[in-house]
Amino acid sequence: MWVIAGLGNPGSKYANTRHNIGFKVIDQISKETNIPLEKKSTYIIGKGPIDGEEIILLKPFLFMNKSGIVVNKILGKFDVEPNKLIVIHDDLDLAVGVIKIKKNGSSGGHKGVESIIQEIGTKNFIRIKIGIGRDPDIPVEKYVLSDFRPDEKDIINETIIKGVQAVFCIVKDNVDKAMNIFNRPKLNQ
Repeated sequence: MWVIAGLGNPGSKYANTRHNIGFKVIDQISKETNIPLEKKSTYIIGKGPIDGEEIILLKPFLFMNKSGIVVNKILGKFDVEPNKLIVIHDDLDLAVGVIKIKKNGSSGGHKGVESIIQEIGTKNFIRIKIGIGRDPDIPVEKYVLSDFRPDEKDIINETIIKGVQAVFCIVKDNVDKAMNIFNRPKLNQ
């Protein structure tokens, strides 16, 4: 069993912001697999198969910096080891539309990932980082909560599809194969 957690902030105010790209990928996986999502008090969850593997789709509905509370709860509830956790999140240090898969490591300053590391007590989980770019003229806190520009929307829609394909590849094959396919710059441009 896998837990696939997309990070974002709850509420319609944040729905289309850069910080909510993880939620968008979860929504697309739900759509493509017909796994329904159900709202609980502090999260949205869905359960079903991908290529015969049981998966849990998760959108923590606490704010980004408290994502780890929900992720830890779900890992415990379904008895899933952290190495079977895939976290999908935005990354300021990658250009818009670039995907990078990592097996483990530091949070890179991402508050949601930091919260997960703190709550589950390990860095040993898979991350799918989705580039949202950076604007030196806008403070980071404002930038991540801004919507994508019209000229970025097609790129982001394609990247959401690539994010879904990356998840499917990890679950069906393995993370190394997914890294070989999706971490190549040509594929991401």
